[in-house]
Amino acid sequence: MWRKIRTSEGFRRTLGRVVAAYLKFVWKTQRVTLEPADLYDWIDGELPLILTFWHGQHFLTPFVPKSHHKAKVMISRSYDADINAIAAEALGIGTIRGSGTHRKNFHEKGGVAATRQMIESLEQGINVAMTADVPKISRRAGLGVVSIAKHSGRPIYPAAIATSNRIIMKRSWDKSSLHLPFGRMAIVAEAPVLVAQDADEAALDRARKEVEEKLNRATARAEALVGRAPKAASDVV
Repeated sequence: MWRKIRTSEGFRRTLGRVVAAYLKFVWKTQRVTLEPADLYDWIDGELPLILTFWHGQHFLTPFVPKSHHKAKVMISRSYDADINAIAAEALGIGTIRGSGTHRKNFHEKGGVAATRQMIESLEQGINVAMTADVPKISRRAGLGVVSIAKHSGRPIYPAAIATSNRIIMKRSWDKSSLHLPFGRMAIVAEAPVLVAQDADEAALDRARKEVEEKLNRATARAEALVGRAPKAASDVV
C-alpha cells in the first residue's frame, strides 16, 4: 500500500510542493553573502548563460536567478528527481528532464534529448543550469556542461552555495546538504569558463578541468564565508 501511495503522481506532486515551500522558508530566513558583490551587474550583460554547480548543492539554486532571468534546470528522470522537478517548477524554474552518464546507457538517461533542449533554450535567450558531476561520481566534472557551452557559444558560470545550518546526507553518493533555516548563506561565483565552438577533444578536456577547479574553489570559499574551516577538496561538501 505504501509503495503504491509513494509512487502515485498525486503524492509526488504534493511532496514536491511541500519541498518548495520549505526551501522558500529556508531562503527567506538566511543572511546571504554574495561574492562577488556585484555578480548580477556583470552577468546581466552576458545572458543567456550556463550556471553549473556540484550535485548536492542544488536545492537552493532556484533562488539564484532574479525575477527577470528566464531559467531552466536539467534534472534527471529518476523517481527522487521527480520531486526536485516539481519543486523547481513550483518555484518558477522550468525543467529539462534527462542526465548524462559515464556508462553506455546515455540514450536511456535522456542525455541526448536533454542536451539538445539545453542548447535550444540558450538559443531562445533562456539561461540554463545543471550539475557538473559525472553521474554517481561526486566532485568530478564531466564533459556535458562544456559540450553545451561549445555548441551554444555561451559562457559557463561555476557557482557554489553553502549554509551555516545544514544536515549532510552522508549515505547519498553526492553527500547532499539539507539546508536548515535561520542561518548564514554564501553564494559564490567564479569567472566564466569559455569554450570555443571549434574546440577539439583536448580543448574540451582542458575546459572540463577548469570547470572542476573553479567549482572546488567556489565551494571552498562559500564554506569559509559561512564559518567553516578549509578542507581538502575531496572533503568539501
